[in-house]
Amino acid sequence: MNKKDIKRNFWMLKGSLAKKGYDWWWHSFTGVEEKTGKERTFFIEYFTINPVLAKVNGGEEPILGQEPFNRERKFMPSYVMVKCGWWGKDAVQLNKFLPWKDVKIENDKDKGFSVSSGDFFCSEEMLTGSVEISQEDAENHLEWMCGSGSMTWNLTVEKDIAFNVGYGASAFFRATNAFEMYWHAQGMKTRYSGTVIANGKKYQITKINSFGYADKNWGKNFTSPWVWLSSNDLTSKITNKKLDNSVFDIGGGKPKLFGISFDKKLLSEFYYEGKSYEFNFSKFWTLCRTKFNCSQTDKQVVWKVRQETLRYVMETEITCNKDEMLFINYESPDGEKRHKNLFNGGTGEGTVKLYKKSIKLENKLPKKNLILIDEIEAKHVGCEFGEY
Repeated sequence: MNKKDIKRNFWMLKGSLAKKGYDWWWHSFTGVEEKTGKERTFFIEYFTINPVLAKVNGGEEPILGQEPFNRERKFMPSYVMVKCGWWGKDAVQLNKFLPWKDVKIENDKDKGFSVSSGDFFCSEEMLTGSVEISQEDAENHLEWMCGSGSMTWNLTVEKDIAFNVGYGASAFFRATNAFEMYWHAQGMKTRYSGTVIANGKKYQITKINSFGYADKNWGKNFTSPWVWLSSNDLTSKITNKKLDNSVFDIGGGKPKLFGISFDKKLLSEFYYEGKSYEFNFSKFWTLCRTKFNCSQTDKQVVWKVRQETLRYVMETEITCNKDEMLFINYESPDGEKRHKNLFNGGTGEGTVKLYKKSIKLENKLPKKNLILIDEIEAKHVGCEFGEY
């Protein structure tokens, strides 16, 4: 459903989640280097965790859960983290940790959320910031969970198409903290524009070729397995035409509702040239069924997903080269780092087949039949897989 909901994009760490919870806004997009014309796909994330626990040190310093002193005393993490980086042969993630006293977060019913701290800013319409990590610091501070490099960005954001997962993230389920992990994609197709400077190289980001994505997750813990696939760089293999008003988004793994696990459940949406094809296990009346397998070869990670409802079938197969991905790092609100091999990439490729179900008579008996709506080539696929 292309239904934006500004309240689902609000900062959520209140009540029990303020003591044991995380909330983040994720952005990914592609740019072109000014001098060489080479592409690079970037990501930027503004991550918040356990704001109430900042009182341990008066909020003067971020509390890092992987720091040996804090682990010994069983201090849970409390900070705002700005994570940024890029994918490709030299993929890297850079993490900058901010103390809560230096950060201002607001929810506005008209303008939406905003996060600000010095040069860092994140809202529905703008991203700014700069992170620089030396090799020496990265090697000496393993608790930072990152590599070395520098990245500066100044971007405008236009969120075109949303994936609203429905009542699963409604006000009631948010208020009761019913799910362990929530998801909302306010901009599963997003147009970014502006500049990025990465390790001294300047990249231009343009609306038409940014192939951008923006979503958020929040909750008490992370899902395992963890699956995510999305792209709006799509071309019909039947007509050879670019699908400029299309995007697909798949996510989930093993959701927990009131502590009860639901194995191998994915939420997905294919917004195909203005029409929505949704595969959502929480909408039980559609009889949505999912089969997926994520595997590895020596050189690639492979995703195979088949979803169907009473009316439609979607088959997705994506691959991404391991040497263009990274293991993205997060610690849970309790301070544990459970996902140690969470593959994360932005240069995946593959195909999506979309079918309509029909019934035809054969020997005067009804027989199920699949009619191919389109077979689509997908590039610049954002992708994740990991389990613990």
